[in-house]
Amino acid sequence: MENISRKSPDRPRVGIIGTGFMGGVHARSARLAGANIVGVAGSRADRARNQGFGRTFPSADALIESGEIDVVHICTPNHLHAPLTLKALAAGVAVVCEKPLATDAETAAMMAARAAETGLVATVPFVYRFHAMVREARQRIARGDVGRVTLLQGSYLQDWLLRPEDDNWRVDPEVGGPSRTFADIGSHWCDLAEFVTGDRITEVSAQTAVVQRARVGNAPVLTEDMVTVQFRTGGGALGSVTTSQVSPGRKNRLFLEVSGTEESLAFDQEQPELLWVGRRDGSRVLVRDPSTLSPAALPYSPLPAGHAQGYHDCFDAFVADSYAALRGEHRDGLPTFEDGARAARICAAVLTSARTGEWAEC
Repeated sequence: MENISRKSPDRPRVGIIGTGFMGGVHARSARLAGANIVGVAGSRADRARNQGFGRTFPSADALIESGEIDVVHICTPNHLHAPLTLKALAAGVAVVCEKPLATDAETAAMMAARAAETGLVATVPFVYRFHAMVREARQRIARGDVGRVTLLQGSYLQDWLLRPEDDNWRVDPEVGGPSRTFADIGSHWCDLAEFVTGDRITEVSAQTAVVQRARVGNAPVLTEDMVTVQFRTGGGALGSVTTSQVSPGRKNRLFLEVSGTEESLAFDQEQPELLWVGRRDGSRVLVRDPSTLSPAALPYSPLPAGHAQGYHDCFDAFVADSYAALRGEHRDGLPTFEDGARAARICAAVLTSARTGEWAEC
């Protein structure tokens, strides 16, 4: 039997905290990256055993302090991210923490600073960065194909919290934090927009709304269902984004369009094999094909053309790059705690603007 406590630079010893859907996603990608999953801690030990997580630890603290893991994946409700992350960093354990990094911007910034002080790898799964066609769009912008970026627009729409029975811990601000829709999915859109363009959102003007509905037990909905945001960037571009978790029929529609003085680019996460390229004299659709991709996109296109890639492939690439960082290797575009803190800062500005009716800096 393998000695699970033996440290190997090529096979990190991994712990998973959280036995829900995301815990399973992280564990799958960890296995594919060659990790040794030492064990799991979570509220559902039976689920952990059924999903083959390995040993079940009596608590998150016991797993972190076991001395048997090199990295911990934190896949818990949001209010637990900060305390568990800080315990792991203090114990010398690298961290992969779900987003939002924290329920407020100040705590997220402190977590990023603490990670930097320790020198430990600390990453956040903004996994849409890892679509090959996202990398292709980023490369085209970086080399000047689009000209000067003038406009960013898009949306991230879901419907999974539309009905009264669609309850979830994320609706409770004591557990999920003061923002739900924007912290959960708006953070993904903003990270993607800034990653692709290399530009920063500097000011926002936002509105939030709750769709009135009688939840089970008549409990009120206290966090936003929908958000609309206008923004400006440091590079002088204008932008707008709409996020919603109550748009019927929209399951996970993240859409980003970037307009420049020479070219426009559009990416739809539900059709990730494609990148639309628009020009004044004609438009075309690029299809993911390793034989034609730029060098920046090629590493994230492991399958031949015509073999569709998707969410799991992005997550696999993110985890593999996180583990490469554990070995001291550089991976371009790996989202770190700095990126998680950045997303939290934008979210805080959105809430401030929605509350005051004024533009807010971020």
